[in-house]
Amino acid sequence: MAENRPMVEDDRVHPFSSTPVSEHWNVEEGKKSSPSTLSEKLGLHELFSLKVWRASLAELVGSAVLVFAIDTIVISSYETKTTTPNLVMAILISITVAILLLATNPISGGHINPVITLSAAFVGLISLSRAAVYILSQCTGAVIGALALKAVVNSSIEETFSLGGCTLTVIAPGPHGPIIMGIETTQALWLEIICTFVFLFASIWMAFDHRQAQAVGRVVVFSIVGTLVGLLVFISTTVTAVKGYAGVGMNPARCLGPALIRGGHLWNGHWVFWVGPIIACVAFYLYIKIIPRQHFHMDGYAHGKINIVKTLPK
Repeated sequence: MAENRPMVEDDRVHPFSSTPVSEHWNVEEGKKSSPSTLSEKLGLHELFSLKVWRASLAELVGSAVLVFAIDTIVISSYETKTTTPNLVMAILISITVAILLLATNPISGGHINPVITLSAAFVGLISLSRAAVYILSQCTGAVIGALALKAVVNSSIEETFSLGGCTLTVIAPGPHGPIIMGIETTQALWLEIICTFVFLFASIWMAFDHRQAQAVGRVVVFSIVGTLVGLLVFISTTVTAVKGYAGVGMNPARCLGPALIRGGHLWNGHWVFWVGPIIACVAFYLYIKIIPRQHFHMDGYAHGKINIVKTLPK
């Protein structure tokens, strides 16, 4: 039985605690390996850990599949001329995200999104060093996914749908010459901040809190995460109702891949898809620090940002 296995050293991360034994983030291991120096709190040794880099391979492959799948869904939803393309797109994205999280969770912890990785680092589930490795892998995977999509679609589809990437505006022909359609940068930034925070607050919070994750189970947790992602995509595309705006990204790597491969107007306001989620991650971290501690049950190493600050030389 798995319950009788001795604890062994393993660098894999499982922030989505749903089974009591297979998780490597547990109280006893956390106490035994509690870091005391700044180097340990930053997890600098993980930058040179083969196990961490091997685990990050799941983030790379997962991100590549995610970008290829989501960008394909975006293109096909509008290309099929359905009356409600944003609804079809939201449902398919929900299913895709849930499946990919389930596929990568046993290996890397199931992030495939810099937002989840950064939040996990902020609250102390993983070190900043591991977060850097994961985000690098996620961005690399996103580029590979965009390259794969570019290889299978024709140039007309690629140009018409901007390779399924994250856009704020597009240039379209008008009666008196080209016109720009889309939303303002400020509006897009607020949508990124609000939707990303809701994403973290309403679903990732449940995954980070081992008490809730154990109560509902891994499949339910990831289904909730996927459903919420699809719901927020649907809301953002519906509430704006503006052609040219592709909806909230909530995943900077997913937006970076097509931008690097397709280029052009995909870089217009691209910073919004990074700055917005980062602000939301900080807000989520502050929320966790403000609420009473007894309402948040998280097992893991003491990589929290406050603990790191306490280690700094005075």
